[in-house]
Amino acid sequence: MNRFAATCLFLVTGAACAQSSGSAPFKSVYAVQDVPLNTNPDSSFWRAAMAIYIEVDINGKPLPRYRSEVRSRWTRDSLYLLYSCPYEELYLKPNPDTVAETNELWKWDVAELFIGSDFHNIRRYKEFEASPQGEWIDLDINLALPHHEVGWTWNSGFHVAARIDPKLKVWYGAMKIPFSAIDQRPPADGNVFRTNLFRSQGPPQSQFSIAWKAPMSTTFHTPERFGRLVLVKGK
Repeated sequence: MNRFAATCLFLVTGAACAQSSGSAPFKSVYAVQDVPLNTNPDSSFWRAAMAIYIEVDINGKPLPRYRSEVRSRWTRDSLYLLYSCPYEELYLKPNPDTVAETNELWKWDVAELFIGSDFHNIRRYKEFEASPQGEWIDLDINLALPHHEVGWTWNSGFHVAARIDPKLKVWYGAMKIPFSAIDQRPPADGNVFRTNLFRSQGPPQSQFSIAWKAPMSTTFHTPERFGRLVLVKGK
């Protein structure tokens, strides 16, 4: 291999590794006004967003079968996310309740957002979950507590929408989160949040835990491994 070809290969490989390592932030793109939640990734609202991918297991091993796209928009009031999640077998809670909060929803198939605005106390952040059936839970996480799950009694006022496409074997989940629930600052171009994104896929005997930033731990609650979400005005 000549030196030029070797250099090109090094650069391409290095770029791929840098991208897969997730060093770049998750960019949420500004929208001029709030909109009704929709789960169509081809809608004009979601097409204007940039995608990142939940695609590794808890130890950073790629899981290409479950590579899940996530897009985000923001307005002066709300943060929006759309998850597009390929699946093989869904593990769904019987008798879903889409009106009241579902405690311990994480035992089933879900898409999750962990997000915090406090860069001094990284053990405090919020958790949001949505299921393929439109169930939801939000939690105020304080890892200093012996049982941080008690934070599920907190109510953010967020909304979810979901649908399952059995033909494509993809489920879609959307979230609309009030900024007042996650940050004391008014939303602005350049604001940064500590963030991680997760999925749980399949029944207990063959469940996959899928991450944006690998926690390198048996728990998703590893805030030192979080990435960054940044609010931007345009692509």
